[in-house]
This record gives sequence, C-alpha cells and structure tokens, in this order.
Amino acid sequence: MKYIAVGPAGTPESMHLADGAMPVPVAGEILIAVHYAGVNRPDVIQRMGRYPPPPDASPVLGLEVAGRVAAIGADVSEWRVGDQVTALVPGGGYAEYCVAPAAHALPIPQGMRLAEAAGLPETWFTVWANLMDLGRLKAGERLLVHGGSSGIGLTAIQLARHLGVQIIVTVGSAEKADFCKAHGADLAIDYRQEDFVAKVKEFTAGEGVDVVLDMVGGGYLRKNVSLLRRDGRLVMIAFLEGSKTEFDFLPVMLKRLTLTGSTMRPRSIAEKAEIRAALLRNIWPELAAGRIKPHVFATFPLAQAGEAHRLMESSRHIGKIVLQVQTT
Repeated sequence: MKYIAVGPAGTPESMHLADGAMPVPVAGEILIAVHYAGVNRPDVIQRMGRYPPPPDASPVLGLEVAGRVAAIGADVSEWRVGDQVTALVPGGGYAEYCVAPAAHALPIPQGMRLAEAAGLPETWFTVWANLMDLGRLKAGERLLVHGGSSGIGLTAIQLARHLGVQIIVTVGSAEKADFCKAHGADLAIDYRQEDFVAKVKEFTAGEGVDVVLDMVGGGYLRKNVSLLRRDGRLVMIAFLEGSKTEFDFLPVMLKRLTLTGSTMRPRSIAEKAEIRAALLRNIWPELAAGRIKPHVFATFPLAQAGEAHRLMESSRHIGKIVLQVQTT
C-alpha cells in the first residue's frame, strides 16, 4: 500500500509517498480501506518528533479516517466487509489501509460525504471527553473556547449550541469571528485586536464563565482563571504557547475552581469505546438530522500531505483539513 512517510528533518517538505505492507487486523480490529483521512494538530507535532505514537500503534501519521471495511479480525460482530465507517485510530491514517479497534468505529451519518465524516472522530472524541466528562458542561452555563475557528473550536460551538450553553470564542481575525458567530457563537473576540479578558467581562457583566476550553497554555492560564466564576472548570487540551508559566493558585482556592485537562491518544481502548458510545447516542442522530454539520475547509490528495501540514501550521484554515486517499 501507499502511505506518507516523514524524512529525518521532520518538515512538511520531507513528507513523501512510500510503499509499505498492508496492516492485518487482529482480534477486535477492523481493516479500513481509507478514502479520506483527517489532518490534526497532533499530526504536526508528531511529524516534528515531539508526539511519539504509543508502542503498539502504527508510526504512520493520522488519527482519524473514513472509508469502507476491507477485513475483520476475530471477535468482531458489529461490522461487515463493505460497511462504510469513520473511525478514531491510534495511528496510520495517512495510508491506503489502516487498522482500527472495532469499538472506535462509527457509521457514516445519513447523507454525509466521506470527506466530511473523516473529520469527525478526533474532534468529537476530544471535545466530548473534555467538555462533558471532565468539564461537566451543562445547559444554562457559559463556555469560553480559545481557537474557536479550529476543528476543535467549531465542534465545541456546535456541542454548546446542542446543550443550550452560551458560548464565547476567541479567534485570530474578523473573518473567523464572523464565521463562528454564523455557526452559533454568541460572542467572537478577535484577540489580535481586542483584550479578550476585558471583552468577556464586559459581555458577562463581570460574571465570567463556567468553563474554559484552552489549547494555548502559557500566559493564558492566569487570564483564564480570572474569568472563571465560582466552581468554574478550566480544561486544557494543548499548549501552543508552552506548558510552563508562573501562577498564583490563590484564586483557585477562593473560587473553588477545577483545573484539569487530557490527551486522547493514551486513553485505553475501553475508555475510547465509552466515548464512542456516548457520541453514537447523543451526537450521531444530530449529524444525521443535519442539526450539527462539519465544515471541511480544504481537501488535498494524499501525495500533498505536506501542503496540508503547511496550511495547518499557518492557522489560515477554518474547520477541518482532510486528505483524499482513495476514490473507489
């Protein structure tokens, strides 16, 4: 099969097509003929050598795919060869074939294109686990999301709208702000032009927010905490500005705050299967009904994966970037 290999330099230019053996599904796994693969920020970090895959995972980039089931391992009863699926995978998505735990695959929502479905698993698994399980987000609360126009950000907007949560996002341009508001954000703040702390306080009449979903880190920690009201929750999922900063914990004690966070990849198969079950119950019917819709910003052929990474690193995109792997 063809797959994307990364040269020693770890740059987008070093990414190239290579030939390798097709993976074989073991017990509990399915083999997927990949039609589309989602591109995510962790892929970029892995390409740079800073996010190694788990020991039992494929070293090939790619954490989510959509395609058809090509083979089934032992003890798999839910899927049949030929079924169309989208799946969260531990690695190996930038390839013509990839294996996935059968319990991490989901049916393609009715009426959805495979290209759109390929961008669902990584963001929805991540947002659900962090906002619902860790963040305990519920109807009537107020949510602040940094990076509102990213795949994660747009997913958080749609989840908040589904729950009946007021949502505030920060973005890097007026165009992104307009897009987020058109898709359900109550307030979108261009952090390059405005002080987001002051704007949130103004918008909420000084009350602040209940939950913050942060992928920036660094100096944002203090700012986020200043915006949380009593019993608020700060959920961290990435550190674009670094994971270290000087911080005074007194406000955490005074306001009874919860500071937490997680990554998806190290979770066990069983943990991810529980998230998958929750998404199948709560989100997949909304996708099938068209009340929640993914947004694919750009599609690149597999051979141009380096171009897709350059776009991801530029942060010019809104929503998801996907790779077209196979057409049949």
